[in-house]
Amino acid sequence: MSLTQTVERTALYKLIDYVDEDPEARIPKIMDAIDKYTPANVFPTQRAAFRAAIDSRSNWYELILKAFHLNPEVRRRLLKALIVDANILAWPEQEKAREKYRCNIPWAILLDPTSACNLRCTGCWAAEYGHALNLSFEDICSIIDQGRELGCHIYIYTGGEPLVRKDDLIRICEKYPDCVFLCFTNATLIDEAFCQDMIRVANFVPAISAEGNEHTTDARRGDGTYAKIERAMDLLREHELPFGISACWTRANADAIATEENMDWMIEKGALFCWYFHFMPVGRAASAELMPTPEQRERMYRFVREMRGKKPLFTMDFQNDGEYVGGCIAGGRRYLHINAAGDVEPCVFIHYANANIHEVSLLDALRSPLFMKYYEGQPFNTNHLRPCPMLENPDDLPRMVAQTGAHSTDLVEKESPEELREKTAPAAAAWAPVAERLWTDEADPEHAKRTSWREGQAETDVSRLERLGRDLTTQPEPEL
Repeated sequence: MSLTQTVERTALYKLIDYVDEDPEARIPKIMDAIDKYTPANVFPTQRAAFRAAIDSRSNWYELILKAFHLNPEVRRRLLKALIVDANILAWPEQEKAREKYRCNIPWAILLDPTSACNLRCTGCWAAEYGHALNLSFEDICSIIDQGRELGCHIYIYTGGEPLVRKDDLIRICEKYPDCVFLCFTNATLIDEAFCQDMIRVANFVPAISAEGNEHTTDARRGDGTYAKIERAMDLLREHELPFGISACWTRANADAIATEENMDWMIEKGALFCWYFHFMPVGRAASAELMPTPEQRERMYRFVREMRGKKPLFTMDFQNDGEYVGGCIAGGRRYLHINAAGDVEPCVFIHYANANIHEVSLLDALRSPLFMKYYEGQPFNTNHLRPCPMLENPDDLPRMVAQTGAHSTDLVEKESPEELREKTAPAAAAWAPVAERLWTDEADPEHAKRTSWREGQAETDVSRLERLGRDLTTQPEPEL
């Protein structure tokens, strides 16, 4: 860390301590101080949104206050790692690496500590993987060491059920206090002892997979799972610990998920955020019949935006919110995925790779052929309601795999990208006219922003596209 960064870090740490002493009185002053120590090009849109939320005392302000009312042994250390180390100081380092290496550099790295899982949930391929594959403690530390060199301080555990390895995961939190670790978990292994571990390390945040409805949850995850999830949430809330929800929405449960009642349930339970994931028919055994209909997807699009204006809960819909991040974020542009066998995949839903972390460095994996096709091709569509090269642009993934010689990384039964395309193409065709109608709706509050292709793009995205000769105003589809 440079001397300038050390000074900035110290000042920003002191700012968080200062605000934490009297949040309601001092939060209004926080953005002025952050602006003082942060370059103008670092998260300008997000900072403006936070300032507006504070000034208006909106539902987002209420959410900010919640963060300052977490367990006092946790909140200062967590906020310092999340706000300062993992974002304000990390982003400029990532941007420098993107320019230096001319490839995508991730904001977050997803990895599977294990293929093991104690549940067998419908719509999740992890239960088929068995218990044989694991990234060792040393493997994970090597990934983090390499990631930190590139400016990445956010690590997200998927699986399998990561908490099968909870002792190792806590050891990793202790080793890297300047990183934040988010964990997608079924929550059935969260107990009193683990809550105490979370308090001790402060930089571990569960994202509990839940749909907020006993019938729907148990039907997909097994009898009694809903009760265990609620108990875990109650424990976390009682200890004032941060957590959120991860909701996979399917044709079967979309109408139950997109309700204000479900939103209120999450808030009442103490959740701070909810990640919404569109069901992906990945794996030869996965059926396209669970994919939401265009009508359900439009309803979710409108529902999430309505709730953002009313509820103190941070929500992100990873298919319908592409406009806020400039389209597809996979392929290392903002994140990548490393499975329990070490395969470095562009996305947690894209099971193809050219590289394995046991054989190449993280940087070499980011410069592997498939990742470079992502780098050259993003965004895959200028309508950011159609961001994905698999789900909404189904011809793109088979083409990239063929051009790069990438192989299937499915740990059970290999699925060709052409087989996957057969499942996603009908849904893509059905969604395209709806997405076009929504995207071009002049009455939409976001419409004015959509007239500029630079919305949601980082400075290095802009320079990349210019260097590649891609003018998105005249060339909507990339030549891969």
